[in-house]
Amino acid sequence: MRTLDFDYPLPPELIAERPLPERTASRMMVVHRDSGLIEHRLFRDLPSFILPGDLLVLNDTKVIPSRFFSNDGSIELVRTSMTDELVWKCLVRPGRKMKIGRQIKIGESTGSVEHIDEEGYRFIRWDRPVDDETFGRLALPHYMKRECEPADKERYQTIYAAHEGAIAAPTAGLHFSKELLDSLPHRFLTLHVGVGTFRPVKSDRVEDHHMHTESFYLPPDTASAINAAKRVFAVGTTSVRVLETQAARQGLPLQPGSGDTDIFIYPGFKYQVTDALLTNFHLPQSTLIMLVCAFANRDLIMEAYRQAVAERYRFFSYGDCMLIL
Repeated sequence: MRTLDFDYPLPPELIAERPLPERTASRMMVVHRDSGLIEHRLFRDLPSFILPGDLLVLNDTKVIPSRFFSNDGSIELVRTSMTDELVWKCLVRPGRKMKIGRQIKIGESTGSVEHIDEEGYRFIRWDRPVDDETFGRLALPHYMKRECEPADKERYQTIYAAHEGAIAAPTAGLHFSKELLDSLPHRFLTLHVGVGTFRPVKSDRVEDHHMHTESFYLPPDTASAINAAKRVFAVGTTSVRVLETQAARQGLPLQPGSGDTDIFIYPGFKYQVTDALLTNFHLPQSTLIMLVCAFANRDLIMEAYRQAVAERYRFFSYGDCMLIL
């Protein structure tokens, strides 16, 4: 299977750089897997597709400030994880300036590069904790081509975000208002979205791609509700990753649990839990569009994307969404 099989042309002006004024105002393409029908609806129509016995499963991770700049502005860090508050694993730009032993200063904190792993991540030890609130920024996706603004602090966060740890937002959940979500049967799980969500697939063959690892937690009450549901609506690809990881590891009925997952879902994968998927429109040749194509027929999904471009849908994190039934 070739990575190029998941490519599509996208006019740059369709990339949503900012959210709509209202969360629920997005458009929603509805794709019916059984008939191949593609409808053009609004996100506010979602309740009309929820039947008795259905359950929405949402990712309640909370995005934390993870992008930092040195005091002189010459070095950018994206913190991907922490061993403790004094040891960070980071992506660094420009990397050539941050060799082992080099120092960086953020506020009153001084960090030194202790180690560089085989993927180029820098491990930096600080002499004192860095003040995240003062110096940290949200790591907005590069395709927005702008700096974080005050409004992003609220809008690049779901209204139900609860557990801190994500670098990127679980964007399918950004469409929900409290009122709409409260009207629907739902449960939560947690997967802390990592920087790998931004990383492109560089291998020509899909099977050669090395998937990133993310940590998750599936609570007992969510697992029980899923097992009792007639249909499970996964809100976002991150929810899918948790559900299908647990099913693959523990079997059915679904068991609660926590851990790390590097599950890579692409066509040929057999879904065990997910019956419907609500998701945004994803980057060409990305692991996320591959996951979506695995849930539905690849040709059907690529036709849906063709129509989305023709109908001028808004793409990516702050864009419109797709419901696949």
